Amino acid sequence: MIKTRPRTAGLIFCMALLLGLPQPAGAEMVPQWELGPGVAGLLLPDYRGSDEVRGYLLPIPYFIYRLEWLKATQTGIRSTLLDREEAEINLSLSATPPVRSRNNRARDGMNDLKPMVEFGPSLDIHLWRADDRRFKLDVRTPVRAAFTVESHPRDAGVSLSPTLNFDVAGIGNRPWQLGVLAGPIFATRRQHQYFYGVPESYARPDRPAFDADGGYAGMQFLIALSRRFDKAWFGAYARYDTLRGAVFEDSPLVRRRYYVSTGFAIAWIPLQSSRMVERGD
Repeated sequence: MIKTRPRTAGLIFCMALLLGLPQPAGAEMVPQWELGPGVAGLLLPDYRGSDEVRGYLLPIPYFIYRLEWLKATQTGIRSTLLDREEAEINLSLSATPPVRSRNNRARDGMNDLKPMVEFGPSLDIHLWRADDRRFKLDVRTPVRAAFTVESHPRDAGVSLSPTLNFDVAGIGNRPWQLGVLAGPIFATRRQHQYFYGVPESYARPDRPAFDADGGYAGMQFLIALSRRFDKAWFGAYARYDTLRGAVFEDSPLVRRRYYVSTGFAIAWIPLQSSRMVERGD
């Protein structure tokens, strides 16, 4: 089942899901800040393991601000708390959409899933760089704490998702940027229980009670493509996860042992500063 409906809270997760799109490499002079409107479209299941898919079409801001020690870009927030030739520490962000249980057959009668944001540090280790910096291979290890987005936010556990990332700056002598990543996902019992636990009070013949453990949560594979034009930017991604072997695989809320999502974003960038700064990797 596919439905399309805009949500205010969806703006948060929409922006977060489009993080990580590859960026141009190499030093060059660029405006210190850039600003413009954009639109993003996403197609994804209600949650990892759900068999019901939703479509989202939402407005998003395109905002970049560059400082020597902190950069806010359409790919996230990057801080040079540690900036060495072989490694650096960045800030990592992710999010999940809200789910109305009355609109999801597996969760019918249960509490709604609130939108969730996750953020925390990521140690990024540079394994290899081409001499011209066009190709690079990294290991990224984001550790993120999750919180629900509501009037009284709740702690929703912690996740660890180490990935191997390969980035290409310029495909076929054209300014398209390509990124590919793969890696396992781990999370605490609190997070798994939030998505996959079934309390006795919500159990029924076709949905037995289930108590989720912490640990392995499957593998993720993602490919992303982006390009900056003169006054515009375009990015798109496709992601596939397998939940086989996950500690919550036997939950009655897991209707599919895989997860597929896709998305795109287009932005127009009419405003920028007159001051130019150097952009590195």
